[in-house]
Amino acid sequence: MADRLAQFSGNNANRANTAFMIGFFTIVGAWGFELIGGYQPCELCLAQRIPYYIGLPLLVLIIGGWTKIPTYLRIALTLTVAAIFLWSTYLGIFHAGVEWKFWPGPTACAGTGESLDFSALSSINEARVVPCDDPEFRFLGLSFAGYNALISALVAAFLLWSAHGQVKRLSQQT
Repeated sequence: MADRLAQFSGNNANRANTAFMIGFFTIVGAWGFELIGGYQPCELCLAQRIPYYIGLPLLVLIIGGWTKIPTYLRIALTLTVAAIFLWSTYLGIFHAGVEWKFWPGPTACAGTGESLDFSALSSINEARVVPCDDPEFRFLGLSFAGYNALISALVAAFLLWSAHGQVKRLSQQT
């Protein structure tokens, strides 16, 4: 067990791989809760997915070209993806704060924003607004937004650890 941990802690590619797998299973889990579990994401929930849609493909390129990409570029890209997941952490914290009523959320989460007349009453049920300040799920006191903040911070931490290890290894080579 100690050998496996030592191998993991010294391999910067493994840290990036771990970050990718955590992020990948997180977004797959979000889709699963929506498509299989029937949970409807609000506007902020959907916004929290954007860093995954940007960061994970970039991370695939980094991991796939690990030995082919110049070291300085690989470090810069790793730090860029870490920054994307720090943005995701911010989005998760912001959304959790909206859910806990620490600050107001976007107006799009509160209503359709359209004027209503009597002819529109027949289609009122079609305009479903998922409120951003009322979480559909909590486990151990955290909602999906809270877990996203924690998971995104974990992904960013693995990427920062990888970048640090790459810089350290680079400085030892010169």
